[in-house]
Amino acid sequence: MNFSDLAKMKDMMGQAKQMQEQMERKLSDTVVEATAGGGIVTAQMNGKKELLKLKIDPTVMGSSASDIELLEDLITSAVNECGRRADEAMKSNVQGMIGGLNISGLTD
Repeated sequence: MNFSDLAKMKDMMGQAKQMQEQMERKLSDTVVEATAGGGIVTAQMNGKKELLKLKIDPTVMGSSASDIELLEDLITSAVNECGRRADEAMKSNVQGMIGGLNISGLTD
């Protein structure tokens, strides 16, 4: 490995660090939303899969055990869908960032 190859590797490492920092910002800034039960439950999550907000339509608040179980299932469904959407958003962001990483010519 010569000096030119070492310089290229150092540059690539710098690009990778910048990409990691960008990814951290994107994870925090990305917000996805999902609903369940025709909008009865709405969840918002960031790219880090942290639940930001949970909204429950107040008209569904019943007192029976079956109402509560249904509501619990809808919350679980909305939060899980947010997680899937966060994964999809991050996958898209990573692909875009990798496409911008200049790694050609490392072995030239």
